[in-house]
Amino acid sequence: MMKPINRLFDLLDLFSNEYRAIPDVFNIKREGVWIHYSASDYVEYSRNISLGLLSMGIKKGTRVATIMKNCPEWNFFDMGLMQIGAVQVPIYPTISEDNYRYIFNDSQVEFLIISDEEIYSRIKDIIPEFPFIKNVFCIEEVKGVSSWKDILESGKKNDDSEELDRIMKSIQPEDMATIIYTSGTTGKPKGVMLSHRNFVTNFQALAEIPPLQEGDRIISALPLCHVYERTAGYAYQSFGTSIFYVQDLHELISVICEIRPHAFASVPRILEKIYNGIVNEGRNLPRYRKMIFFWALRQGHKFDFDKNIYYRIKLWIANMLIFSKWRKALGGRIKFISSGSASLHPRLSRIFWAAKIPILEAYGLTETSPAVSIFHFCPGGVRFGTVGMLLRDIQVKIAEDGEILCKGPNVMMGYYNRPERTREVIDEEGWFHTGDIGVMEEGKYLRITDRKKEIFKTSTGKYIAPQVIEQKFKESPFIEHIIVLGENRKYTSALIIPNFEYLRAWCNIKKIPFISPYHAVENPEIVHRLQKEVDFFNQILGQTEKIKKFRLLTDEWTVESGELSPTLKLRRKFIQEKYKQIIEENYHSSDLNYKQDFT
Repeated sequence: MMKPINRLFDLLDLFSNEYRAIPDVFNIKREGVWIHYSASDYVEYSRNISLGLLSMGIKKGTRVATIMKNCPEWNFFDMGLMQIGAVQVPIYPTISEDNYRYIFNDSQVEFLIISDEEIYSRIKDIIPEFPFIKNVFCIEEVKGVSSWKDILESGKKNDDSEELDRIMKSIQPEDMATIIYTSGTTGKPKGVMLSHRNFVTNFQALAEIPPLQEGDRIISALPLCHVYERTAGYAYQSFGTSIFYVQDLHELISVICEIRPHAFASVPRILEKIYNGIVNEGRNLPRYRKMIFFWALRQGHKFDFDKNIYYRIKLWIANMLIFSKWRKALGGRIKFISSGSASLHPRLSRIFWAAKIPILEAYGLTETSPAVSIFHFCPGGVRFGTVGMLLRDIQVKIAEDGEILCKGPNVMMGYYNRPERTREVIDEEGWFHTGDIGVMEEGKYLRITDRKKEIFKTSTGKYIAPQVIEQKFKESPFIEHIIVLGENRKYTSALIIPNFEYLRAWCNIKKIPFISPYHAVENPEIVHRLQKEVDFFNQILGQTEKIKKFRLLTDEWTVESGELSPTLKLRRKFIQEKYKQIIEENYHSSDLNYKQDFT
């Protein structure tokens, strides 16, 4: 009988026994060649790291930061640290120096494990500020930096296996496994303490849903330092899948074509880009084929599970002529794509399901380990516009003000060093206050309507839910990013980053010169086209929600430049501060006609 999994490192028992013959548990391409790590490699490396860390004096409770791109070694250190009761503090490689300083100081990490010279260059100048940091170890060879192989070698020489076994037996499911710092879209990051029990109950509940099996191929492209990809990784491991790591999202499509995965986790922005890329190609088809392409799209946008036979026949034709090519472009073996971290527009969800590429939309937070609800494959398990049904053993109730409250074994231990903040979000009855606004439909489907803290009031006293409006406008292929503004103002406005790739293709069709983004936003024909998009969506908005004025910007909003969080959410405070002058100009102008930014 298989040993039950109560602590995360109990997963290694699966690879010592049930999955011991798997030759490619973890895989990564280095210098153009795929490197494979077997089940026995996983177990051996993890154990040697544990023994090596013990020989360095690392013990239960020691905080160790991992600043690593997705790679097999991330898992070796994850398990190696947890087996000795040390606490992993995973940190995004792309955060600012100030955030590095804050996290280092708050967590008091004693050791850093990093990926490469690029990451080392980001932190080397600030490390001397923290005398409690004893050493830095790097996966790649970097001059002047200790190698992770030093830890492995120390582990091989450490023959005190009995001590390691004793420590492992002493670790309880309720013990802390990690501190994950939130991405800080609304202020300083908070250290979320998660236990083994938090993770194990969550990934085991998730593993009841997807139709995966031993040997299936998974692509891991979202950051492992984020709880979403990390928990998904534990679920994948429980099936005995082969995980292929992608360190650059720009390489995702090429790796999909090469690996032909059965599943991968995504965020809505990636799915939007995949969809927009497909639509761009459709626009360039010959006239007859283009007509068929967009006819198929219209069928996909109307998809639901209870359509009549007439619609199902049309959808069968659309699949045969068009959507089958979509599946082939994604490798031809996709069983599902999970989508989380932000809201996916129902239109996209419908069309992917219509194309037989199931999107499992999920909802959760770092504080809930993360999943609270998800789409299911069972009959009635999907309702578009919602984030699915609650996972096993998780309770949700809606507060009087509409806030979603959650209770279950997935709810965090609390915020590290922030007991007062913990009491603010976990009440006396154990309900975690998510900060999201939503409703339960038919008692089983959870629908998210907005972020509680992001709802603002105009100077006329009207409440505006910006995410709802932004989601509507992002249906437009012309719009890459949009932020809706208007707190304490007399009307609602927006900053818009056009989708310049799509705009270039549209200009090509319309025979309009496209020299650069700067020239494009000055072109009256292009300006008029964007105004039409705004006018179209304004028709379906309430009077106080309508975008009365907007500015086109030519900047690229990225994680590195600060406008997006590492999970690609808008960092609203940062954006409003960065464009403070433009926003003020927008509101102080008496003219409500369109204005643009040429700077």
